[in-house]
Amino acid sequence: MNIAEWNFRLSRCLLLALFAGWPGVATLSQEKPPEKDAAAAPTEAQLAHFESKIRPILVKHCYDCHSAEADTAEGGLRVDSREALLRGGDRGPAVVPGDPGASLLITAVTHADADLKMPPKQPQLSASVLADLNTWIKDGAADPRRESEKPKGAAQAWNKGSAEDHWAYLPLPRNEDGKFKQPSLPTFKSEVDREWPRRNLDSFILAKLKNHDLSPSPDASPAKLFRRLHFDIVGLPPTPDDLQQFQQRIAEAGLDAALEHETDRLLALPQFGERWGRHWLDVARFGESSGKEANISFPYAWRYRDYVIDALNRDLPYDRFLTEQIAGDLLPYEEDAERARLLIATGFLALGPKNLDAMNPLQFLAEVVDEQIDSVTRSVLASSVACARCHDHKFDPFSMRDYYALAGIFASTETFFGTAVSPANRVGGKPLPLPTKAGYQALHASIPASKVAELQSDLDKLQQEEKDGRAAVQKAIAEGKDPSDIFTITDALRIFWRSGAIRGELNKVSERGEALPLTMGVLDREQIFDVPLLERGEIGRPGKSVPRAFPAAIQLDAKIEIPSNRSGRLEFAQWLTHPQHPMTSRVLVNRVWKHLFGAGLVSTVDNFGTTGTPPSHPELLDHLAIQFMENGWSIKQLVREMVLSRTYRQASDYNEAAFLKDPDNRWLWRASKRRLEAEAIRDAILAVSGELDRSRPIGSLVGRVIMDKPISLIGLDKRLPNDLDGSLHRSVYLPVIRDRLPDVLDLFDFAEPGQVTGARETTNVPTQALYLMNSPFVQSRADAFAARLQNQEEELLQRVRLAFRWCYNRVPDAEEEQRSLAFLQRSLEPSSEQNSKQEDATDRWNSFCQALLCTAEFRNLD
Repeated sequence: MNIAEWNFRLSRCLLLALFAGWPGVATLSQEKPPEKDAAAAPTEAQLAHFESKIRPILVKHCYDCHSAEADTAEGGLRVDSREALLRGGDRGPAVVPGDPGASLLITAVTHADADLKMPPKQPQLSASVLADLNTWIKDGAADPRRESEKPKGAAQAWNKGSAEDHWAYLPLPRNEDGKFKQPSLPTFKSEVDREWPRRNLDSFILAKLKNHDLSPSPDASPAKLFRRLHFDIVGLPPTPDDLQQFQQRIAEAGLDAALEHETDRLLALPQFGERWGRHWLDVARFGESSGKEANISFPYAWRYRDYVIDALNRDLPYDRFLTEQIAGDLLPYEEDAERARLLIATGFLALGPKNLDAMNPLQFLAEVVDEQIDSVTRSVLASSVACARCHDHKFDPFSMRDYYALAGIFASTETFFGTAVSPANRVGGKPLPLPTKAGYQALHASIPASKVAELQSDLDKLQQEEKDGRAAVQKAIAEGKDPSDIFTITDALRIFWRSGAIRGELNKVSERGEALPLTMGVLDREQIFDVPLLERGEIGRPGKSVPRAFPAAIQLDAKIEIPSNRSGRLEFAQWLTHPQHPMTSRVLVNRVWKHLFGAGLVSTVDNFGTTGTPPSHPELLDHLAIQFMENGWSIKQLVREMVLSRTYRQASDYNEAAFLKDPDNRWLWRASKRRLEAEAIRDAILAVSGELDRSRPIGSLVGRVIMDKPISLIGLDKRLPNDLDGSLHRSVYLPVIRDRLPDVLDLFDFAEPGQVTGARETTNVPTQALYLMNSPFVQSRADAFAARLQNQEEELLQRVRLAFRWCYNRVPDAEEEQRSLAFLQRSLEPSSEQNSKQEDATDRWNSFCQALLCTAEFRNLD
């Protein structure tokens, strides 16, 4: 693109300011969005980062000298509450939120000041720990601890009470015979109220509205409801033909029947799995690289992505879905294809971020186990047991014994993540081979059998060289000689790196050199063992072993025993998915509700603990959780139940009186206006341009191009295309490289790939508008959109109306028509002799189409 064309596009996009009166570029409603408070409350992700990363660091390295628990505050500093950190000690504040460079804590732990090296008389903390501390302070130093927190044994006594009283740990209601007891449906006196509900859930919503002197909003228009339904179920905009058929069905059979028919049709489409599979991938912290310092690619992660999409399309029961991901390798199977699918499912446990630059193998294993405990409990229970690694949980009923009981389960599990040792990383992880007859394709190439033999010979020679070198060193030491020139550190490193590279190549092929289909996943170790309770979580301070078990605060009638010869993952999955478990079904129902209504019944979707918010409609949550299990744990049936409700059908129009009573819409007096997620925005752009490739690509950019090579220098990696957004496939298939996301995902609030994320942040920042205006991807789609319009209609006004129907599922009003036609018909003064009228018209259509794609209406749902 030359500078003249760039300037032309920019000037035309700026014409959006002239369209300020369009509904398409107006703000979401008459409400003025509140300005962001500089001291805004920390997000769930920030608090999770503190609990999983920062609190353990402070407890391990600082509490001995700077806490009420140790009854000492050297230098006047305590670090056991946020107030104490901000107040600081003799030298001033230890933490300055948002400014790591001005925080004395960072100065101390980085040894930047020779007189202030912390922890004292110890090596500097690892690079990953320093990075976590920097991130924490930069993001505002989220810290729920307060001065009033009681030290030592007080937490355990308080936790016992919370286990008995906190709503999330209480069992779902049951009758005397042990069967579930549905909460009683509210009843209404007036005929209008009795006629309003369409599903049982509506009765709970209406009762709560009436309790707060509120009324539900009128139904949304069929067109708006239809657009909402399509984006929510399949993540794509409906076509004008789709809407016409829907309206025809309404005329013939009524709105209820038309909605049921369209809902069932959408649920059966393969795009359902792509849409709702992405929701689960957020929770599963899906990523295709290790993150952290080395950031090595995970070339086989895409297989888990495809497994999730297929499972959602099959409507695999949620209890089975969880069991396969936690213990698929331990489930029976009848054929190789099923065995392969179950192995791929366990990629859930292997996907997490890893510090592949770790020097201590035991520490690395402890971190992998910790991440697995955190991910499983946070995703399934919306409450992390990992917070009890260094101390009993400060807020929820999980003890250190609970943590190490689970740690034994995961320590008895071998994790296969498929990275070879290289100079960029010290830790290698073998890939998990799939049955060769299962029909799964390998993306890497085969090698000749002679090459396999050569590699194996080289490896044998290296191993023998290392063995001989170590023996020579021991002999020299025994004889009192200097061994430094016999077998040097350089020799050892050369053998280490070269052996790792060879093993990495051999792991990909059979003995005959045939490329093996590989995946990430887990298997039980040959040796099953319990782990010791580590004082303050430190590897070097082991105590007594803790038998493998499940958190004691949640008791089931059925006693699930862990066999001595198995890790216990299958039994753990059975415990999590037992119908009597009070949290599993509630958490999933709440996650689905959040995606369809904009906020969960429990607004802290990833935190059902005592620091989270209580449910706005507790009886409704229990009703849906019981119904979910009674319907066979079917996610499709759960989605269907919600979208066919009268609550879902409401309009999103602003009502000042209702807004003043319930500004957050917690009682659901209207449909919440929602901005589409990054993937839906990008997919919608591709859909209206007519370029969307609905097929599934083979593998991923990471698996096809980068493979298992380091990508730590991501800004300089020539294998990565400049535009990671460039594919025409659906956005769920874009590469998810930690710390290097495609622009559209990064700018429009994609889930952090290293954390369990049930609710993404939603921001409105200038860089989003700049992306839509200047991105080559969006500009190319606008050009294709314009060409598509010109191929469909000859008459100018019909083209404009068709553009609006494709983008917004409606026709333009009179003013929009007038402004559009005026812009498209206006003649330009030629800026050079090369500008023809035809080129001028094409440029105007391109800019007009791009302007439509840039509007707020395009990327928001009413």
